[in-house]
Amino acid sequence: MKKNFEEFRRFIKDKKTAVVGIGVSNRPLIDFLLSLGAKVTAFDKKNESQLGEIAEEFRKKNVKLVLGEDYLHNLNDFQVIFKTPSMRIDNPYLAKAKQEGAYITSEMEEFIKYCPAEVYGVTGSDGKTTTTTIIYNILRNHGYKTWVGGNIGTPLFPQIDKMKNEDKVVLELSSFQLMTMDVSPEIAVITNISPNHLDIHKDMKEYINAKKNIFRYQDKNSLLVLNRENDIVNSMVSEAPGSVRQFSSKRILNKGGYLKNNNLYIDDDEVCKIGEVRIRGMHNVENFLAAFCAVEDYVDVEDMRKVALDFQGVEHRCEFVKTVDGVKYYNDSIASSPTRTLAGLRAFEKPVILIAGGYDK
Repeated sequence: MKKNFEEFRRFIKDKKTAVVGIGVSNRPLIDFLLSLGAKVTAFDKKNESQLGEIAEEFRKKNVKLVLGEDYLHNLNDFQVIFKTPSMRIDNPYLAKAKQEGAYITSEMEEFIKYCPAEVYGVTGSDGKTTTTTIIYNILRNHGYKTWVGGNIGTPLFPQIDKMKNEDKVVLELSSFQLMTMDVSPEIAVITNISPNHLDIHKDMKEYINAKKNIFRYQDKNSLLVLNRENDIVNSMVSEAPGSVRQFSSKRILNKGGYLKNNNLYIDDDEVCKIGEVRIRGMHNVENFLAAFCAVEDYVDVEDMRKVALDFQGVEHRCEFVKTVDGVKYYNDSIASSPTRTLAGLRAFEKPVILIAGGYDK
């Protein structure tokens, strides 16, 4: 059950609050916490010269700064700590602060708890951003006031006062953001799961468990959308607290999103032909099927069809750049895992020359 934001307003006032990481999303958070009466100290590994004008800007706002390599050594004596998503909860300095009574949280956790609008959360190893953006576009096309955030868009917590019950919010959620969450969105989508981010997570089991937090705290009225063709994701059906809707690009389903005779369907309704989908690749067909499952209860088939025919994709994802001497160049630089790269390569019928690099994660 959603909490009233007034509870947070009363809770945070005059609290000695630490914000760890002065990144793009935490800067608006710091301003927001200040406006609510919190006593904010900002922590960052960068030194003052690396932060530049930001450091002086925060000092003028009476934000204390703790900077440099040893910045976490002074994380004691705070009542509330907002951590950056990639910081593990078992970090020894965080663990000590928690032991001493600090409330440790993140912007996204608090946002989902207090957001008055219905929240759609999308996670997965691949396809998160595209699926999130498709859902956002379909809902907006139907006429809903729709907000998009999480890994994309702008920080939403500072805008929570502007949101209404009838609005819709769509969030792209990473395993880092989900790892410590004890709250889930009303509608959750898991596109797929394959080995990823094992440079941060201890092992595959921890990575999967983090992903499960997107639905672990749902209730019986919630919806979970799962990929029928991904064994790890399909195994989660029995764990769903609410209802489940599945999608598949390989088999016809009695209910959900699927392909039939090269047409995209939601339940018994044909949405469009596969050749009409504007963006390349079967992985993008799956992204659309997942999105259809998520929004089915709130929009018309025509809304889905319009977005499928018009949506041109997201930057850096099989994005056409230009043609030089008869050769077409595509930017697929977001393909930072083997499964993403393979999906991108399969999207092309003609021979492909791949330029790739990077490091193991």
